[in-house]
Order: sequence, then structure tokens, then C-alpha cells
Amino acid sequence: MDIGIPIRELGEFDTSALRDAILAQDEAAWHEDEFRQDKYDVHRLTESIVLVFTDGSNWPNSDIHKEPGWDRLADVAMPLMHEIIEKHYPKGGTIIRAMAAKLLAGGRIDPHHDRHPSFHCGHRIHIPITTNPRVRFMIDGRPYQFKIGEVYEINNFIFDYVPPGPLATTGSDQQSK
Repeated sequence: MDIGIPIRELGEFDTSALRDAILAQDEAAWHEDEFRQDKYDVHRLTESIVLVFTDGSNWPNSDIHKEPGWDRLADVAMPLMHEIIEKHYPKGGTIIRAMAAKLLAGGRIDPHHDRHPSFHCGHRIHIPITTNPRVRFMIDGRPYQFKIGEVYEINNFIFDYVPPGPLATTGSDQQSK
């Protein structure tokens, strides 16, 4: 969704329970679902633990599926996501993607635009779990350093929330990234 600015700081939230749960996952959990890494070259140097996901097919009537990470992370992730939504967004929408994402050491995600129509009507919210002082998140060519305990909306716990109401249907022939 075009929020009119490169980044929106949503404020401080207690992310410690989610952080602890994600960091307690074993290495195999990061390889249970490699759809994004296999389908989108831009994500090849990432790993993820996916809770819910839609590939966006048949948009806006896409199926949203619980994925392998749901059973291990939903009990701590869902209350936090709902707290953020309640504070900043209209109620009654749908979380269509939620995942812990990790950039591999020395890795880089090339600049890209997520083009699927779901990204034009949904809010992309990032919850930093761990970071490194050398990591920068580039948005519109400007570097940002995300802080632990802060939550951000941008134009890698990541979740996409589509508010209630009409969904964007243009561009449905484009692929999501």
C-alpha cells in the first residue's frame, strides 16, 4: 500500500516473547517452507518460518493457508499482530501473510518492488527480532536501521494486513515477490 512516505514508525511494542520464540527455533524450521526462496530470486539469500501465506492466486479471492510455523509461533505472534492492528489500523481486515524472515550472513536483498495487487491494498509491517549495526534497510535509496522493540510499516517478522473493504483488483496478472 502506498502510505505516502517511505517508512512509518509505529512505535514501541513488547516483542520479547516473539523474539524468544523465533530464536528458539531449530535450524530445520528455517527450511520447512522454501517457496519464497525457490520462486523469487530476490529472496534466495533469505530463510523464513512461515505462519500464514497466500501466493495471491485468484486475487482477491485468494486462499490463505496456515503454514508449518503456525503451530510453533502463532500463540505469541498473533497477540502482538492484533495489538499493532488495534492501535494503528481499522478492525475487520485479514492477515494474509506472516513470517519470520532472516537474511543470511553476508547476504543482500536486491532492491525490488512487490507487484502483486495484494501489496497495493495491504500494509506491510516489519517487527525486527535481531539486527546487526552494519545492516541497513534501503527504502527509496535511503538507508534505515531498524531497532529491536520498534515496529515499522514500509512502502522481517513481516506481516501483511489488508483492511476491511474493497480490495484492489488491478494488476492481477502480475506476480508477487
